[in-house]
Amino acid sequence: MNMPNERLKWLMLYAAVALIACGQTLAANPPDADQKGPVFLKEPTNRIDFSNSTGAEIECKSSGNPMPEIIWIRSDGTAVGDVPGLRQISSDGKLVFPPFRAEDYRQEVHAQVYACLARNQFGSIISRDVNVRAVVHQFYQTRVIDEFVLRGNSATLKCLVPSFVADFIDVEGWIDEEGVEIQRPLPDDSIDGKYLVLPSGELHIREVGPEDGYKSYQCRTKHRLTGETRLSATKGRLVITEPVGSVSPQLSGNGNQEHITLTRVPKMGSVTLMCPAQAYPVPFFRWYKFIEGTTRKQAVVLNDRVKQVSGTLIIKDAVVEDSGKYLCVVNNSVGGESVETVLTVTAPLSAKIDPPTQTVDFGRPAVFTCQYTGNPIKTVSWMKDGKAIGHSEPVLRIESVKKEDKGMYQCFVRNDQESAEASAELKLGGRFDPPVIRQAFQEETMEPGPSVFLKCVAGGNPTPEISWELDGKKIANNDRYQVGQYVTVNGDVVSYLNITSVHANDGGLYKCIAKSKVGVAEHSAKLNVYGLPYIRQMEKKAIVAGETLIVTCPVAGYPIDSIVWERDNRALPINRKQKVFPNGTLIIENVERNSDQATYTCVAKNQEGYSARGSLEVQVMVAPQISPFSFGDEPLNRGEVASVNCVVPKGDLPLDIYWTLNSALIVNGELGFTLVRLNKRTSSLNVDSLEAVHRGSYKCIANNSAGYAEYVSTLDVNVPPRWILEPTDKAFAQGSDAKVECKADGFPKPQVTWKKAVGDTPGEYKDLKKSDNIRVEEGTLHVDNIQKTNEGYYLCEAINGIGSGLSAVIMISVQAPPEFTEKLRNQTARRGEPAVLQCEAKGEKPIGILWNMNNMRLDPKNDNRYTIREEILSTGVMSSLSIKRTERSDSALFTCVATNAFGSDDASINMIVQEVPEMPYALKVLDKSGRSVQLSWAQPYDGNSPLDRYIIEFKRSRASWTEIDRVIVPGHTTEAQVQKLSPATTYNIRIVAENAIGTSQSSEAVTIITAEEAPSGKPQNIKVEPVNQTTMRVTWKPPPRTEWNGEILGYYVGYKLSNTNSSYVFETINFITEEGKEHNLELQNLRVYTQYSVVIQAFNKIGAGPLSEEEKQFTAEGTPSQPPSDTACTTLTSQTIRVGWVSPPLESANGVIKTYKVVYAPSDEWYDETKRHYKKTASSDTVLHGLKKYTNYTMQVLATTAGGDGVRSVPIHCQTEPDVPEAPTDVKALVMGNAAILVSWRPPAQPNGIITQYTVYSKAEGAETETKTQKVPHYQMSFEATELEKNKPYEFWVTASTTIGEGQQSKSIVAMPSDQVPAKIASFDDTFTATFKEDAKMPCLAVGAPQPEITWKIKGVEFSANDRMRLLPDGSLLIKSVNRQDAGDYSCHAENSIAKDSITHKLIVLAPPQSPHVTLSATTTDALTVKLKPHEGDTAPLHGYTLHYKPEFGEWETSEVSVDSQKHNIESLLCGSRYQVYATGFNNIGAGEASDILNTRTKGQKPKLPEKPRFIEVSSNSVSLHFKAWKDGGCPMSHFVVESKKRDQIEWNQISNNVKPDNNYVVLDLEPATWYNLRITAHNSAGFTVAEYDFATLTVTGGTIAPLDDGTGQGNVHTRIRLPAWMPEWLDLNFMVPLIATVVVVAVGICVVCVALSRRRADDMRGGQKDVYYDVVYNQTMGPGATLDKRRPDLRDELGYIAPPNRKLPPVPGSNYNTCDRIKRGTVISRGGLRSNHSTWDPRRPNLYEELKAPPVPMHGNHYGHAHGTAECHYRHPGMEDEICPYATFHLLGFREEMDPTKAMNFQTFPHQNGHAGPVPGHAGTMLPPGHPGHVHSRSGSQSMPRANRYQRKNSQGGQSSIYTPAPEYDDPANCAEEDQYRRYTRVNSQGGSLYSGPGPEYDDPANCAPEEDQYGSQYGGPYGQPYDHYGSRGSMGRRSIGSARNPGNGSPEPPPPPPRNHDMSNSSFNDSKESNEISEAECDRDHGPRGNYGEDSNEAVKRSPQPKDQRTTEEMRKLIERNETGPKQLQLQQANGAGFTAYDTMAV
Repeated sequence: MNMPNERLKWLMLYAAVALIACGQTLAANPPDADQKGPVFLKEPTNRIDFSNSTGAEIECKSSGNPMPEIIWIRSDGTAVGDVPGLRQISSDGKLVFPPFRAEDYRQEVHAQVYACLARNQFGSIISRDVNVRAVVHQFYQTRVIDEFVLRGNSATLKCLVPSFVADFIDVEGWIDEEGVEIQRPLPDDSIDGKYLVLPSGELHIREVGPEDGYKSYQCRTKHRLTGETRLSATKGRLVITEPVGSVSPQLSGNGNQEHITLTRVPKMGSVTLMCPAQAYPVPFFRWYKFIEGTTRKQAVVLNDRVKQVSGTLIIKDAVVEDSGKYLCVVNNSVGGESVETVLTVTAPLSAKIDPPTQTVDFGRPAVFTCQYTGNPIKTVSWMKDGKAIGHSEPVLRIESVKKEDKGMYQCFVRNDQESAEASAELKLGGRFDPPVIRQAFQEETMEPGPSVFLKCVAGGNPTPEISWELDGKKIANNDRYQVGQYVTVNGDVVSYLNITSVHANDGGLYKCIAKSKVGVAEHSAKLNVYGLPYIRQMEKKAIVAGETLIVTCPVAGYPIDSIVWERDNRALPINRKQKVFPNGTLIIENVERNSDQATYTCVAKNQEGYSARGSLEVQVMVAPQISPFSFGDEPLNRGEVASVNCVVPKGDLPLDIYWTLNSALIVNGELGFTLVRLNKRTSSLNVDSLEAVHRGSYKCIANNSAGYAEYVSTLDVNVPPRWILEPTDKAFAQGSDAKVECKADGFPKPQVTWKKAVGDTPGEYKDLKKSDNIRVEEGTLHVDNIQKTNEGYYLCEAINGIGSGLSAVIMISVQAPPEFTEKLRNQTARRGEPAVLQCEAKGEKPIGILWNMNNMRLDPKNDNRYTIREEILSTGVMSSLSIKRTERSDSALFTCVATNAFGSDDASINMIVQEVPEMPYALKVLDKSGRSVQLSWAQPYDGNSPLDRYIIEFKRSRASWTEIDRVIVPGHTTEAQVQKLSPATTYNIRIVAENAIGTSQSSEAVTIITAEEAPSGKPQNIKVEPVNQTTMRVTWKPPPRTEWNGEILGYYVGYKLSNTNSSYVFETINFITEEGKEHNLELQNLRVYTQYSVVIQAFNKIGAGPLSEEEKQFTAEGTPSQPPSDTACTTLTSQTIRVGWVSPPLESANGVIKTYKVVYAPSDEWYDETKRHYKKTASSDTVLHGLKKYTNYTMQVLATTAGGDGVRSVPIHCQTEPDVPEAPTDVKALVMGNAAILVSWRPPAQPNGIITQYTVYSKAEGAETETKTQKVPHYQMSFEATELEKNKPYEFWVTASTTIGEGQQSKSIVAMPSDQVPAKIASFDDTFTATFKEDAKMPCLAVGAPQPEITWKIKGVEFSANDRMRLLPDGSLLIKSVNRQDAGDYSCHAENSIAKDSITHKLIVLAPPQSPHVTLSATTTDALTVKLKPHEGDTAPLHGYTLHYKPEFGEWETSEVSVDSQKHNIESLLCGSRYQVYATGFNNIGAGEASDILNTRTKGQKPKLPEKPRFIEVSSNSVSLHFKAWKDGGCPMSHFVVESKKRDQIEWNQISNNVKPDNNYVVLDLEPATWYNLRITAHNSAGFTVAEYDFATLTVTGGTIAPLDDGTGQGNVHTRIRLPAWMPEWLDLNFMVPLIATVVVVAVGICVVCVALSRRRADDMRGGQKDVYYDVVYNQTMGPGATLDKRRPDLRDELGYIAPPNRKLPPVPGSNYNTCDRIKRGTVISRGGLRSNHSTWDPRRPNLYEELKAPPVPMHGNHYGHAHGTAECHYRHPGMEDEICPYATFHLLGFREEMDPTKAMNFQTFPHQNGHAGPVPGHAGTMLPPGHPGHVHSRSGSQSMPRANRYQRKNSQGGQSSIYTPAPEYDDPANCAEEDQYRRYTRVNSQGGSLYSGPGPEYDDPANCAPEEDQYGSQYGGPYGQPYDHYGSRGSMGRRSIGSARNPGNGSPEPPPPPPRNHDMSNSSFNDSKESNEISEAECDRDHGPRGNYGEDSNEAVKRSPQPKDQRTTEEMRKLIERNETGPKQLQLQQANGAGFTAYDTMAV
């Protein structure tokens, strides 16, 4: 392959693609595609009214490309200029009217119609009319005069306002003499009262009586412009006249004249139509409205919008349709009267042109349509580019577009009040390519003789023609001049002019002109030929009077010294109209025949004195002018004569006069026209008999050689109506859309109306009712969806008021298909009874009817239960379907289908077969309390009859179903509450449903037990004392013991601001168990120096008791938290300002305010702290002295107390008064010529106000001449002094003036006019400040002759123009979009042949700051310190920084930092956490760039492990944990999670998830001499640390047990074999060995069970094995691993249990979901790298912790698997995949109280174990009654009912045992967190300890599955985690579960968790028993307290031991037990004097 060729092909392909793409781009985007004409963005409103005290600004904004220029004009089109002090046009295009004094009012300025004109190169547009009206503040008074009224009539009091302010005054309301205000009614208010303020402001008083004559009324008015309100100067009252006899209605105030009033109201406004009549008896008023265009009227319909109050009609939200003529008719028994009112509802005008832009090719038509809305519309007019085009129709059509047609078109709609406009742009299409000169000849100077060749090249589409001119005269070919041209290949035209042997006379201005039909382009240049002057012959010049004559003298020869024009040997100019230019051009403006028609001579001279002359004759012609004529104001009638004359008084003869009608030429003798030429200047038009064709617009046109004129007049001819389209009879199919046309013509245009005949025959007609389907549009009658009811005779009428009108009667007939009047109905029948269904079809017969059932054909042959019969009726057919006996399946949709020749129809009958309902099911307990229960059930089948009600039947469990109570519940609900129950009682509940047919069977019953109740006593001895500004200490004592109602778990301490209605914020305090000790709490973060109210309530597991009385106390004094208010400043002089304020609110002072500080500085230096000044004062105002003149100052005020400075107020601003200015800083005087000097100056350094003008003083030096002055506007910085004497020195100086007066004079400067004008620069060196991205312009105004050349240098480098910088014609330098790099020095140099000059400007660019530097300087545990440094390149001063920071897993926060603080502390951060930090700077330009992000972290680490002996203390049945031994790693500890398990178990049992760090904690109910694992997770803000320990409890005697041996002598070492992640888990030996061991143990267990069963036959059923190892027997209610067999049907039947749906409940606040799903999901997390990370305890190093790596080889012997960090369900047993999770407690509803104890089961799952964890099965850990055999009764399953026998335990060895009294320990019920992120484990073995007697469990609630700890007795069942029970010797038994929303074991609801701070009690979730009881408690639930029993007196008074340990003998214990001893089934567990019968959490053992 030839590579170069291949590459070439590819390149060509790319080129082709690129060309195509470019072509498409160019086609899609022509060069000017984005260029467009002006469009208004913000158009001024129609009316601007303003007060002379406020002034006004009128804004006008437009868009376009290029940006349009805004010009303000008057209504006549003349431009508006500035009027100093009264009217200004600001630089941004606003028209500004400053406030002015009344005496400065000028009507031509302040009462004028303005418009805003926007223009660019594509056209101009003018805004709507802006009616400006300035209102000079004048004193005015309103008055109310007395109103005379007959008793019983309604009166109207008017508020009389002077006419000169009436337009601006609104009546706000009325006030009676008692000061009671009668206000305008709101939109929804009733208007039926005695008084009503009408929309127009009058006070309407209805039904006046004698008592109304004693009241007087004033009106209250408001001035719309000034906002001033005032009361009327006089009070008006009603003069009540008693009628003498009957009085006919009298109209007040109008006498007998015709009563017509005109009313205007804006759309959506409210209008009042008055009918001011009085009569006796009181008259009746009726209002009518005339139908438009007729004399007929109809009554006004009153509704919510249109209301009548007495005789006054009030229309709210008026619409345009309300416009028209209204008639009020007043009648009583004596006579009548009427009043007419014409109402015009105005709607705002708006207009839109369609299309808004159109591009049209040359010669094509263009159409613009003006779409407008509003009312009324008086005129429509069109303008093009701001000039009227005399078109007044809504559609503007241009037949053939020419080049001059392009531009902006506007449509204006106007009425008397307002106007509106819309604009559109017409662009020229692609074929408009106007000629362009591409190449042309240049100016040339030459000697005579040689030939000359001039060339022009032009292009365009179409191809242009090129012609040549010499001094304006066309050049033709001759012997010396040859013109030729040709067209090049690219379409350009090349034309050339050859002049052979050029003469001096050939010199002159040569011009080539390229012309096509779409435009002209030309080029001209001079050809100078050396020679004597020569003037070519000039032809006679004819010009029309009034135009401007421009003529240039055709001079040849070179060089020419001067060219002058003469007339009658006088050099021109000789008057103001004439202007002569040095190049020989003569201009005469506004030419007139008398003064300007003459012969003018042009004289050309050279320096040698040779001259030439040429003459020009000027002839002035006069164009015609027509006098106005008219056909008269009123329309003429048909047949009448019309005549009119067209007179042309002015214009040169001969005149040509002709006429047109509607733009068509009128020919004499045609269409009845007669045209007569009366004389040379008059033409007469006559019509003998007018017809319709003569109506239209007549135009007289006169023309002569000078021009033409035209005048238009309109003639209207009244013509009676005549048919265009007469209607005829029609027939339509029913349901179709009918249309009948009726059209008539005439003038005025006839109104076409339709009416319908009354009845079936024509004769009497009535108006068609307006409805959805009948409408009349432009005479056409439309009936949509025509029906039989629309059939009949119709009348069409056409009336225009001329003649009697036209009418036509037609018949409309409707052909109807069958129709069912009832499309769908319901029919009911009782099941088993007969039923008949009937269908009646109307329509044209014959009609056939078929029946369908559920859309399937119904055939009676297939089912003999159905029979069909038909009956013929006069209107149609009736079909009946009979059913012999109904069945449930007959509940169906039956449809009958009727068909005839015209169509078909169907009707449906919904058959409903009704029966008694089925029984309700799924009855469940949702919630319960001590006295009520909330039930839910599923709605049964209702038997097709709505359920009327449910009947809930309930009884006590021991009563029979004949002794029941009932609750009736509506049938639509499936939840209900049963109330008035007795607490702690077992109830059976069932439910039946009832409908209209009967009652269902009863549902299955459920059993419930009601709960205990909350405390009733208040805490005592409450004291509140302040600690500091934000802290108070509260102390109190418990309520009286008798009012506890259970065990007090703690207190809610509530506090709030005193004297507010806010709710209390509560803190929770746990109960202190020590006798008599006071509780205390410090309340922190309180407000400073604020009074707080404190209340306390005690709570138990049920809930909270009553609140204590409020205790009030103040915190210590602080700094004010709010600034002084109402800060205000007043300027006193040019250097003083008064500042005043109001002290801060008392509640925010936070103490006693001592002084105030005022901080102030000039506003532009405010951000610089160093420039601020401070002033102290004790009063509430002060005067600031020594301020800068005319300077805006910013001020803040703050208050100071003993606590320090308070908050600053919001900055306020005041400007000092202006003063006279300083002198201008510099002055220059530059020579401009021999009689002129240019004086320029710089403004004063301190203007001390707004400069109003400059005064330039000049004086000729030496002579005693007077000083001349010249005033110069403030924006002008130079002045040209003229008419000076040559070579004479002049002295100049300048002053500036403000409104205060004239300032100091500048330095004097002397200059002398001269012929020599050196180059000088009038501008001064200056410093310019530009804002980033804005444009900057630097001036360089230069003088000199010859004109100096201006050059610029930028930072020393020569300037060359580019996209952003360019030189302006006046020498200025423009820089677009300034950037930072543009800052620097710019020097301007001006130079001519005489001298040179230069100036240097400095440009400063203000930009947003660049990114600052952020560095870290220090870190602590909760703070970061960063250094901030600005970017070196910043020019504008920084105002400050914004610091952004966020924690690793958090949101961004910001902090403001002042510019001068070098370092900044970010505080209140999380300890030991990563943070990201960056900063931005800001200045007055804005916020800058962000710095780099700084990544850092606060100090602090995760918790560190303690030494084991300091942490763990072991005893025989408990272990004490000393959490103070943990080190916090620098970050304070938040809480601990404690979990434990037996060594051989898989699953962990969570004891508590919120142990506080300062407490000790006791894990209870452990078995003696048993190995346990303990897992502790310590949390702080830096993370968490997990430690795992092994320990063995002591034996009962206090001894230790041998360490576990693994067969290698290594002791108790747990290993974990590392396996690759991809290997299955079951290959792990740590898993396999326990699995194999489990199988073996199961086999052994089966054998043991068999032996046990064989022994039980001879023993007591509940007997257990004797404890062979220990003397103390421990209670274990259920073997580990025992689960409920879900498949036992006898259990379910026994319980009467209805399975609840598997509902998941909302989680406990603050906890994770405790569901099996979540537990199983934990498996994913726990696998992987966690297995081998366990730490183990080496028994050889008893005092150290160390991490022992697992040996590489597996170890043999006794291995135990460990749980991996989360509670996960490992189902490795076949068939157990769908089992319940281990350690998960599920609550099953509905257990009966009377369950047989032998069948009782607790629904809790257990770990899958293959043997007993304790030494014995059965009830290990219970105490037996004295004398009981030494063995224990075993029970199958667990006890879940409040049975009588309570197991007790005693010390079986005799002697003394250590009984511990536990101390309190806290578990937050709202935090049952599941920790599944463990990463480190530390396992420790524990040995040794002392002997403890452990507590035993007690079981109560059958309806609540107890948590697992309840059934595990000594193993799991202690009350660890109990948060609120503190006294070890409490008599009351109670228990509480937290972390879940279930009932505790005794069926009692738990107390709500304490409301958190700032938490609304109303919506907190209390997680008590009122929630549901079905949450899974696999990880979170722990038993939390002593258990009590129902119905027993368990509150026996027992003294509490103050000692933590109390020694008791066996005998003493026995006596305590016997005190409450009962029968075998009523054993009670009592808690006595610290005896360990009930377990508590403890801190110190």
